[in-house]
Amino acid sequence: MENTAQSLRLALLAGSAALMAGCSSFGAAGPGTDTISNAGQESYAGTDIAVVELDRATTSRITAFSRATSFAEVFGDAGVGAPLIERGDVVSVTLWEAPPAVLFGAAADPRASAGGTVAEAEVLPDQRVDEDGTIAVPFAGKVAVAGRTPSQVQDAIVGRLRGKAHDPQAIVRVVDNEASTVTVLGKVATSQRVPLTARGERLLDVLAEAGGPTEDVEKTTVRLTRGAKAATMALDAVILDPAQNVTLRANDVLTVIHQPYSFIALGAVARNAEVPFEGSGLSLAQALGRIGGLRDDRADIRGVFVFRFEEAGALDPAVAASAQATQEGRIPVVYRLDLSDAAGFFAAQDFAIRDDDVLYVSSAPGADLQKFLSTLSNVALSTIAIKNSL
Repeated sequence: MENTAQSLRLALLAGSAALMAGCSSFGAAGPGTDTISNAGQESYAGTDIAVVELDRATTSRITAFSRATSFAEVFGDAGVGAPLIERGDVVSVTLWEAPPAVLFGAAADPRASAGGTVAEAEVLPDQRVDEDGTIAVPFAGKVAVAGRTPSQVQDAIVGRLRGKAHDPQAIVRVVDNEASTVTVLGKVATSQRVPLTARGERLLDVLAEAGGPTEDVEKTTVRLTRGAKAATMALDAVILDPAQNVTLRANDVLTVIHQPYSFIALGAVARNAEVPFEGSGLSLAQALGRIGGLRDDRADIRGVFVFRFEEAGALDPAVAASAQATQEGRIPVVYRLDLSDAAGFFAAQDFAIRDDDVLYVSSAPGADLQKFLSTLSNVALSTIAIKNSL
């Protein structure tokens, strides 16, 4: 018995020494709550890290920024306007002159009274708008049409013919729309230029005209470019919010991208993994639910963190001014959520997870000690089992 007790003491001492020597490895799933909270004094690749408490004010700023970068806010929806005639378009012009016709002649009409005449239409050959933005009209000369609506061109032609023809009338139609188009590229059935009409095609109309996306809707992102403006949204979000289905304009570029969204879960959670989610969005509360929640035996409920490269506009101006942005103009941010406060659960519901976010839950301070004692106990029991077998 004495030898067994002595062996046990020696094993415990040896195990303790070995474990104490490597005790820093316990809880190595990631940094602790205090370490991350003090990250504001540390740096990532020479860039200051901003640590932001996740509360109502923070979630409100982020929500407002996301709304401001949506299609509805960036491009607006000024209503439907008749597409303008531009260089390269093919137009048709039809002219009428009331009897007695002077320029375009008249024809006898059997339905008219004896000796009566009715106006005869003069259909001009289809014309492509010249590089100088004009078309030729008999007795009217070159008429500027580029940048005008068909109605405006009609008025211009009638004005030129008035005084030469007897009560002239004109109708102008766009036969081939080469200029007022939207370019659709990327993961669609057919990349093409979609002509716009006076009906006012919206984003989803044009996307459908191109055959729709080739990938799943929830994994598809749409980027709309108009001149110097550009914005990107998940197709799911556009479908769910009619306000984002904006009316397109000539020369808009619609790029459809296959972009599955995902976040990474690490630390004291039930499942460490890369987790995909839908483009329509995912809250932090939903993200925690998808990974099985926090581990009761290890997690620090005051140490739920989201690591993100954030846009400066989503941060408090004071924080954005003091932080240094990356080359892409984004700021390394750690959002900290305290679930020991009931308000934290509401903040978790308001906070939207983004693509490439890292969700990390730190271990509770006592979890490392518990792990140490458990390991030490296992070493001692193993030593006794080996001793008894000898």
